[in-house]
Amino acid sequence: MDSDGIEVRALETHEELVACVELQRETWGSGFSDRVPVSILKVSQRVGGVAAGAFAPDNKLLGFVFGLTGVERGRIVHWSDMLAVRPEARRLGLGRRLKEYQRSVVRERGGEVIYWTYDPLVARNAHLNFNRLGVRLGEYAEDMYGITDSVLHGGIPTDRLVVAWPTRDDEVKMRIAEAARTLASGDCTDGPVVTADWIERAAGASILPHCLRVEIPADAEAILTHSRDEAREWRMRVRQSLQWCLSAGYLISAVEFDDQSPHAYYLMTKPARPTIAIGGRP
Repeated sequence: MDSDGIEVRALETHEELVACVELQRETWGSGFSDRVPVSILKVSQRVGGVAAGAFAPDNKLLGFVFGLTGVERGRIVHWSDMLAVRPEARRLGLGRRLKEYQRSVVRERGGEVIYWTYDPLVARNAHLNFNRLGVRLGEYAEDMYGITDSVLHGGIPTDRLVVAWPTRDDEVKMRIAEAARTLASGDCTDGPVVTADWIERAAGASILPHCLRVEIPADAEAILTHSRDEAREWRMRVRQSLQWCLSAGYLISAVEFDDQSPHAYYLMTKPARPTIAIGGRP
């Protein structure tokens, strides 16, 4: 399969909306009770929400994105709630195309920022979000959705990173460029890996490195699906490391990811100037 002829557009017909619900079931499992029904997909579009799909030339739904628009502290914002792409289409850049479509629609409607959450263990999503889309970190949320009935969530606490994506192109380009510079810096890609032992040794230190790394598995999806105990160990380890870094003033600047390597790394740096905290969930 290639990307020729794939169209990204709003879900329109009843059949397309039904196909979106079915793709949710296929993605998160038949027992997943938090699916967005046809009625909500449809009415959300009438009040500024986005329900869009990536369609093959034969009109098969290959992926979708869904989100709601609202108001946070007097400004229009958007919460991107779901995105999924069929396994056979996941190397065609459709996730990025769906997100870019969503951003263009939200910008046209006056929205300033798009929020969403993702599992901090999932390296592919981390790479897409920070290196390719240019998001910034909002907050680390412990067990945000509770223990769910989705096979993808592994039956462990659903810790999530809340990220914010500006709708202005210049801001996005600046953040993508910053991620590229961080990845090109040997000081960052060779920085210390934050572990429980490292945190203990760093306690009370007057000087900390400019760059730190937090290790995550390259294929957390397989671990979440097949090894609950290992997934739980990773969850607690990454939770401790990221929360320590954030409390010490570090932010995620980029993600070092190679799908041929067993591990990936968040590259954490301290901003050169004070950063204004952004809101979490709107």
